[in-house]
Amino acid sequence: MAQQAQFEELARQLSAFGAVKRDLGRILPSDCPTGSAGVLTLLSRHGDMRMSKLAELLAVDMSVTSRHVTHVAERGWIERAPDPADKRSRILRLTPAGEAKVCELSRRSTELLAERLSDWSDDEVGQLIRLMTRLRASFGDCRTTLTRATHTGAAHTGAIAPVIETTTRTPA
Repeated sequence: MAQQAQFEELARQLSAFGAVKRDLGRILPSDCPTGSAGVLTLLSRHGDMRMSKLAELLAVDMSVTSRHVTHVAERGWIERAPDPADKRSRILRLTPAGEAKVCELSRRSTELLAERLSDWSDDEVGQLIRLMTRLRASFGDCRTTLTRATHTGAAHTGAIAPVIETTTRTPA
């Protein structure tokens, strides 16, 4: 078990991690704030879903989710189709323009991380991925899944999604 001083230092480091999240937020296109990026990323990762599921994954109130969804829908990045199982509900899905935006977001995030971590070895990046995934799981993050890529540290287009997701948390 880690000593008290280690947990205190960990708390300081996690608090300072806000600077990393801010840098990731700064590289987003001006028309795609972090909440919108989170919506697009989650739809890309999990596929079509109802607004209630999206709000759960974003860990924000339905009203906040609705604002994010309206923003991305107005730009043509998602469509809202009637739910065949419940005509009162809507199913959210990415459009081709939304898929292109997700690719752009992933490219921007990947380039920033590659630049900032250029002096890190592949093993160090893989270890960071594994430890961050484990930390999220320890806090009961229902969105965290231990995929093969996470265990191996393999890079793929979806690998950046957790970084974008973490910037989407807005107080409910």
